[in-house]
Amino acid sequence: MTNAPTPAVPRDAPARRPRRGLLLSLFAGFAVFAYVFDQLTKLWVTSTMIEGERTPVLPPLLHWYYIRNSGAAFSIGENVTWVFTIIMAAVSVAILLQLRKLGSAWWALALGLLLGGALGNLTDRLFRDPSFGMGHVVDFIQLPNFAIFNIADSAVVSSVVIICLLTLRGVPLDGVRRREEAHDGDEPDAAKHDADKHDGDGHV
Repeated sequence: MTNAPTPAVPRDAPARRPRRGLLLSLFAGFAVFAYVFDQLTKLWVTSTMIEGERTPVLPPLLHWYYIRNSGAAFSIGENVTWVFTIIMAAVSVAILLQLRKLGSAWWALALGLLLGGALGNLTDRLFRDPSFGMGHVVDFIQLPNFAIFNIADSAVVSSVVIICLLTLRGVPLDGVRRREEAHDGDEPDAAKHDADKHDGDGHV
């Protein structure tokens, strides 16, 4: 009894991708986690600390230092808060528009963290003092020789790192990876096999 031959895989056949529903669930889960974690920590800081208060946690490496930032990282653009409000809103919309292409669990993680972080700081811009759309972001995590930041900032930075790694590894947003490299790698072996066959038959 002979086994049926395995059908050949086309050179341009896409690799199997996770189900779309699972990917969207992963995306939503990471986005909600980043957003809720950010807002809960900010609520804790504003309700237990006074602005400008500094509390040692793991000195000299880590302190809680409650400030309100009207600008971006390193207090850049403090006089144009509304610009960052528009940017974060645009980023959030752009992420949602890309979901129709989502086909990778790692991209679901990256985009989920990015959206959760963007919405976390956007919530501050919209609803905190001094006014709607001009609110100051609550920052409280202080490391040596570094800007004071929050959980939303950490989520955004983590997502950017993941996206850079995915890009360097050639993992596209849709998760489709062609099998051309695998087939190209098989060709030299096939050629060697043919050459060995001819040598065995006495042909040069």
